[in-house]
Amino acid sequence: MKLEVRENLEAVLENGREIQSFVKGMELDCYRKDAKTRLAVERSFEIIGEALNRAYKEDPETTESIDNYRQIISFRNILAHCYDSIEDKIVWGIIEESLPVLMKKVESLLNTAGPTPV
Repeated sequence: MKLEVRENLEAVLENGREIQSFVKGMELDCYRKDAKTRLAVERSFEIIGEALNRAYKEDPETTESIDNYRQIISFRNILAHCYDSIEDKIVWGIIEESLPVLMKKVESLLNTAGPTPV
């Protein structure tokens, strides 16, 4: 795996973990009321989408093995450009349902690729 792709996938994983730590112990209502957490989560999702977009440009084959990678990149664009129409319930659903699946796949790809090239 190219170093650039590895770094981007590691960014996906790091930001996914950050999102999980930001919302740990929260319920949707608490999330809705916490502007700082919402902003942090949305920013981390933007980074995840951008990292996948960069990984795709370097190595489409690897990125295409990630389910819904196009939707994840599109979600980043929505967060960045349509920020005023984001529904917290949708973001929360992604946190609970899609994020763990994404992180598991990225971890698998990184583990399969072996150590970081020098």
